[in-house]
This record gives sequence, C-alpha cells and structure tokens, in this order.
Amino acid sequence: MKRTTTEIPNYGNWVNIKFIYIPGLIGLTFLILAFFVPILAILAGLFLLLAAYFAYARHLFAPQGKNVQGKIWAKLLDHLDWDGNGKILDIGCGSAALAIALAKKYPQASVTGIDDWGKGWEYSHSICERNARIEGVEPQVTFQKASASRIPFPDDSFDLVVSNLVFHEVAGTIDKRELLREALRVVKKGGTFTFQDLFLIEPMFGKMDALLEVVRSWGISRVEFIETRNEPFIPTALKLPFMAGTIGILVGVK
Repeated sequence: MKRTTTEIPNYGNWVNIKFIYIPGLIGLTFLILAFFVPILAILAGLFLLLAAYFAYARHLFAPQGKNVQGKIWAKLLDHLDWDGNGKILDIGCGSAALAIALAKKYPQASVTGIDDWGKGWEYSHSICERNARIEGVEPQVTFQKASASRIPFPDDSFDLVVSNLVFHEVAGTIDKRELLREALRVVKKGGTFTFQDLFLIEPMFGKMDALLEVVRSWGISRVEFIETRNEPFIPTALKLPFMAGTIGILVGVK
C-alpha cells in the first residue's frame, strides 16, 4: 500500500531524548561548579561523555543516520515464514512501525497492536493511529492499551504473534520467561511467532539452551534462536549489552 498523504510518519527513536538532555544538563552544572571545586571537572566530563554517547546512538538508530532501528525491524520481518492469511498481534507496538510494516507485507491480514505507552516513551495511541493513516493501512490495523504481562485476548487467538524489544522493558515481571509464555498463549496451534529481544542477557532470560528447552516444554512444536547482535549493520558503538549487543530472535511454530 502507498501513503495517502504527504505527511511524514513519526516512528520515534529507541534512545529517548531525555538520555541526552539529563546527563548533559548535569554535566554542564558540574562544569560550572568546577570553577569553584576543580575536582568536579571529572564528574562533568563523565556526564558530558555519557550525553555525547546517547546523542551518537540516537543518530545511529534514526532513519536520518544509519537507520539501525529500521534494519532491526527488517531483521525480524525477514524471519517470518507465514502465508499472510489471518490475524496478527504485535505486542508492545510502540509507534506502530512493525504493525504497519506487517500490514503492508500481508495485505490480507488484520493487525492488532497493543502497548501500555508508558510515560518513559515518546509514543502514544494517537501516534500509532496517525502513522497508520499516513501509511494507508488504517482500515487494516487496530490499537489498544494493554500490558505484555496480561494480554487481553483468549488462548489461541492469533495466527501470527510478534514482538520487538519489549519483554525486557516490562518492569512488573521479574521472570521475563513468563512474558514469553503469555505471548505464546494467544498463538493458535500451528500458528507462527517471532520475538526479538535482549535474549542474551542471562539474568533476564537465563541461558539460551535452557530457555529453548523451557519454551518447548510449553507444547511449542518448533523454536529456534537467531542472533541479531552480530549483524554487520549494527555498529560497534551499539554493541553494548543494554543497546544492541544482546539482541536475538526466537522464531517458531506453536
């Protein structure tokens, strides 16, 4: 589908602008105070360096920069093996970039995006609807407020369930494997799932071999892990554990 307007969609940036402004302001404050207490110049330098790093990371993720954000979305889409007929759920849809890409890729499918759109993000329900309208897929997609920890749909509701870099952000659930289980609950038997997240952070998800065994124990017929972190489009500066250095994809069939 083609865009129906000359407006430009706003898909935001995974590096919130506050991660630049807050350390930047703190660094400048310490820099001023360093005129009276020189030792504070060290703290000023550290905070300003942190602000500079996040500014650079934001540039790398942005479409106007290296578009790493878009390439990570595309990586998830590349590993979809689905016929395109049925219902799709995007868990933690954010700005609806992935939901809209799915609607374009599978024009016969209906797409539902859920998110809690917390205050820590630059996204909202209205931004999702605006982006869908601009991209010409508004009749095909719907959005509603909901948490990944309690998905408001019955078991076996969707033919395809996807999620991109969401589970590690759900603060209310300590054992992130429970979020996977909840996501898989709403996949139809024989349906497809593709989840991309910081799966290589062991305190969150455990060791990968053990995680795959746990997922299979839930009655999942096929699941495999694909690393994203070593893709050539991810710059060295983004390969820190809390950025893109632990990203991978769980893909399979229920």
